[in-house]
Amino acid sequence: MVKLKKCLIGLGLWLPLWFWRQSECVMCEAELSFTLEPSDIIAVQEQPLMLHCQVDGIPPITTQWRHNGLLLTQDQHHTTFINGSLLIGHFQKTKSDGSSDEGDYECVAQNSFGLVVSRKARIQAATMADFHVQPESVHVEESGVARFQCQIHGLPEPVISWEKDSRPVDTKDERYTLLPTGVLQITGVREEDSGKFCCVAHNSAGVKHSTEALLTVSGSQSSVYKEPMILVGPENLTLTVHQTAILECIATGYPRPIVSWSRLDGRPIGVEGIQVLGTGNLMISDVGVQHSGVYVCAANKPGTRVRRTAQGRLVVQAPAEFVQPPQSIARPVGTTAIFTCQAQGEPEPQLTWLKNGQILEPGGHVKLRNNNRYSCTDVFIYTRMPRDS
Repeated sequence: MVKLKKCLIGLGLWLPLWFWRQSECVMCEAELSFTLEPSDIIAVQEQPLMLHCQVDGIPPITTQWRHNGLLLTQDQHHTTFINGSLLIGHFQKTKSDGSSDEGDYECVAQNSFGLVVSRKARIQAATMADFHVQPESVHVEESGVARFQCQIHGLPEPVISWEKDSRPVDTKDERYTLLPTGVLQITGVREEDSGKFCCVAHNSAGVKHSTEALLTVSGSQSSVYKEPMILVGPENLTLTVHQTAILECIATGYPRPIVSWSRLDGRPIGVEGIQVLGTGNLMISDVGVQHSGVYVCAANKPGTRVRRTAQGRLVVQAPAEFVQPPQSIARPVGTTAIFTCQAQGEPEPQLTWLKNGQILEPGGHVKLRNNNRYSCTDVFIYTRMPRDS
């Protein structure tokens, strides 16, 4: 507003003080802004679903919703409240007419000064597929290592637990390690560990049981020297920030090898958020971009330099976020308006500009620097012409 005052005074326009105060108030309040935007949701079939949206600005403000880019109409299944929120009475993945409540939803708010569009909220139905990896029966020598694995896809990600002879596995037994990846490890196997093991998956869509796998334990382990060997090493993982990385490592040998971890680039793994599960599995909680790298699992024979290694690569991606969002400005007609924007993410994010909810393409009096990419020097130049008022 100070710049606007100088511009008008420079043009010889002397206006009373009440004009400046009222115009400042109008400019401050006229700008529409979201105080609450819809978020991504995994919805349960046949249950009500609420999408939230709240806007500040000078009334009257009209609020509408888009579903996959098309405006939603008010009917018995969709209700828009006065505050802008949307209620879907009975969420359905597939309706009788073939349509679906799944998809991208946007809240669109408008008053006499302009229009704003919220972030896209992706709504997906909770699901549970069949097991695509079933546990397999194993035969293990006493004092050896047994490993069972199951995998199943679902939304949200199913929580995995295990049963032995139709009863929950005793997680208090330190020899039993349950990894969030669906792996059950049993170290120092004993005769009483024999039995039928079953994987149980559950989420908001329901519960499923895998097929049963038999653990057979035979005579005591030989005391003859055996070279260290890694039965299962870490896999390559691609995660997003704040997820948990599980790097598995199971080693056998006699005497029992010692498992250690390092980074291939020589950087320290650190201690914050790092935990060893069982006898050698590495868990990194709340991963960040700095955790990306190649991790090396080593099985060392006690008291010697004899070792075996296996490695896996961890890639951590970060969603785009604004470091410097564009700021609202006022400019006289015929002059140049410059909007600067900076963001960060991994991989590097791309830039798209919108005007009143519509994609704004460079051309004519609209220019975009640095090939539509975010960086410290990215500047969007928008010259306001009379027709843009």
